[in-house]
Amino acid sequence: MSVIDLQPLPEHVVLPSAATKPGHPRGLYTLFFTEMWERFSYYGMRALLVLFMVDAVRGGMGMDDKTATAIYGIYTATVYLMSLPGGWLADRMWGAQRAVWIGGIIIALGHFTLAIPWTQTFYLGLVFVAVGSGMLKPNMSGLVADLYPEGGARRDAGFTIFYMGINLGAAIGPLICGWLAAQMGWHWGFAAAGVGMVLGLIQFRFSRHLLGSAGIARGNDKPLYRYERIVLAGGTTLGLLTLAMCMLGVVHLNPVVIAKGMAYVILGIAIAFFVYAFCLCGLDQLEKKRVAMILMLFLASAVFWAGFEQAGSSFNLFAERFTLRHWQWMETWGWLKQGVPAAWFQALGPVFIIAFAPLFAWLWVWLARRNLEPSIPVKFGLGLLLLGAGFLVIAGAAKVVAAGQQAWPTWLIATYLLHTFGELCVSPVGLSSVTRLSPRKLVGQMMGIWFLATSLGNLLAGLLAGEFKTDAVQTWPDMYLHIVILPAAAGLLLIVFARPLKRLMIGVK
Repeated sequence: MSVIDLQPLPEHVVLPSAATKPGHPRGLYTLFFTEMWERFSYYGMRALLVLFMVDAVRGGMGMDDKTATAIYGIYTATVYLMSLPGGWLADRMWGAQRAVWIGGIIIALGHFTLAIPWTQTFYLGLVFVAVGSGMLKPNMSGLVADLYPEGGARRDAGFTIFYMGINLGAAIGPLICGWLAAQMGWHWGFAAAGVGMVLGLIQFRFSRHLLGSAGIARGNDKPLYRYERIVLAGGTTLGLLTLAMCMLGVVHLNPVVIAKGMAYVILGIAIAFFVYAFCLCGLDQLEKKRVAMILMLFLASAVFWAGFEQAGSSFNLFAERFTLRHWQWMETWGWLKQGVPAAWFQALGPVFIIAFAPLFAWLWVWLARRNLEPSIPVKFGLGLLLLGAGFLVIAGAAKVVAAGQQAWPTWLIATYLLHTFGELCVSPVGLSSVTRLSPRKLVGQMMGIWFLATSLGNLLAGLLAGEFKTDAVQTWPDMYLHIVILPAAAGLLLIVFARPLKRLMIGVK
């Protein structure tokens, strides 16, 4: 579960909507429960997605693994990409509150569309969920910040509470949706995700008055510029036409080719932006050094998420096909007589986050008091090393499978635990670091670029997962060991060169 979008906004950002009518302290719980139900629906559906696409026995789509994981990568990447126009819609047209409301409605519509057993509606449902999530995701965090315009410790505490709600929903969603999908059919699981989002909308609607004027005003109250209207109208029309032609069968798209093309496009956008920042923005030498540091973190983040997001793709398939999930004693438990649903493993990450995030926060503070807190490069390096360690563990599980046995669930549990530790070293640190390192004139743009790193990592994760072929299980141990190399090497380089890298961060703690 990614926490990349949960950090407080930079202190110098002015949030105008809090100026007229401050929100009630209980407004935070409006956002807590709304986001809890949204994460319930998102992670409940996400846990089923690849399993449903590859299933050819119980009413799934019968896809091959490569196509299914490519679609998964495109979907998860698009969620982050849509955060950029989602934030723009709030800033320029609706305000954050209305953007959250409309985004939630679109998400619910998407989940119920996925519950319809028809191939064309499946893709339409994915589009709805991705678009709605892109509208809701950045603006929920903005609303939390808007409740505490004074910043400081109260805002940090508010984000901590909000963060627990997110992970609570992300932990419960796979359990309920996964059980319904296993016992009653895939579309019951998708429908349950839709019900969760509807509950979140109801709760938001009847308690939004507690938010006061937080998120009502637009970030930029000037009328839309002509070029903005043209881009909005043209982009919406093109998207709808493309979607209609695909649903009617006029255009047939290859998900693997699309995923590869999107990866190149995202990488090209990132390269163009950093060239623009270095050469055309009039930055001084100190600012250029900090932008260089952001570039290093961008690359490290993309590598991390490419490995971490195996959770919903190749690891999910490993849980379904090669993990021991049924024991004799379960026969007496009617609700588990078919074994533990594979989707339940997707709840491990959020559970570990809830359990260990306070410990990591305490650890950094404890080390800082003794002048021993690791620098930003070292934290990123540790995160990448922990990611590599997780792949070492799953390589051991793959050896068991290659020998013709099923792996015990403890292999996957240990892998998810190590990857969660890595996430806690990378994700909370990443966005906070970018807000501090970004030149004042580029803060907003740098936030968008930071989301691109996550989007790129998700795309690469989907493509990488497609290389694990079920009919060649004997190759899996070596493939997992090869994956270890890149994050481990990147992590070691960041740690070894941490001292010279810190020189790029002069004046930033």
